[in-house]
This record gives sequence, structure tokens and C-alpha cells, in this order.
Amino acid sequence: MEAMNVNMRKLIVTGLGTGYLPIAPGTWGSAVVAGVFVLVALGSGGSWHCVSGTMAVLAVLASIGCVMLGQFAERAFGEKDPSQCTLDEWAGQAIAYILLPLGGSMTHLLWSAAAGFLAFRAFDIVKPPPARRIQNLPAGWGILLDDLVAGAYANLACQVILRLLLKW
Repeated sequence: MEAMNVNMRKLIVTGLGTGYLPIAPGTWGSAVVAGVFVLVALGSGGSWHCVSGTMAVLAVLASIGCVMLGQFAERAFGEKDPSQCTLDEWAGQAIAYILLPLGGSMTHLLWSAAAGFLAFRAFDIVKPPPARRIQNLPAGWGILLDDLVAGAYANLACQVILRLLLKW
């Protein structure tokens, strides 16, 4: 990991630079993943397996990167769980989209994308148990795991709303 230069590591932990965007960098990081969700759904012709598989791979890769580069991110930005590090949002937002119903139309797809995005952002901000406590773990684990918990809560909420209430 030492061979990778500082700028490349910063590019990775900031979610391809989304962590440098103004106001709410975590929201920008989540928005990129929402865009990927929609683009993969459209590009695959609405293949639920393709979309969920892509989101799972993205979640795993972002999680690995976050854990491996967590200490670096804290040193580089001078704080625990720095706001510039949005790779954790990438992982959590991807978890929120796994197995989400795409519906049978563009309208359903966009509603699923919006629901997953809004639910993840809400759970990431509120940090219901055990997310807030998990955030105290060291380095990359503390940066990452609260977002994975938020992603799991968001996924569950969206599954209930979209599948059970809206019957998609």
C-alpha cells in the first residue's frame, strides 16, 4: 500500500473526489452510487440480478478500500472519520440498493433509486443503534461499519415500503 502515491490514495478514499465537493460530501458520494444504480439498471435492460450483483461488488470493493485506507484517511485529513472520506458512503449506499425491486417502468426505477438514496442518507445521519457505537471502532472499521449498518437499515425499510406496501 505504501507504493501507492498519496494523491491516488486520496482519490480513492474521497470516492473519486466526491469528498471534496461542497456542503455535504457524504450526500455527493451517495449520489454517485445512485447514478450507478440507475445506469446499470438501464444498461442491463432492468436485469435485477445484474443490478444487485453490481451493487454487491461495489459494496465489497468500497468496503475493502475503506478498511485498507482508513488510517491513511484519518492521518491525511487530520480527524477521525473525516468528511472527505466518502468511500464509506459508497459502500453503504450500495448495500441499500442490493435486491431492491426495479419495478416494471422507468418511473418505478427512479422511485426505487430515490427511496434507496433518501433512506440511506436518513439512516446515515441519524445513526440508529448500533451504528453510532460502531463508529468508535478504530480507523477504517469505524469509518465503514456505521455506513454498512445504515445501508442495511435503508435496504430493509425500502424492501418493506416497495415490496409490501406498494407491492412491486
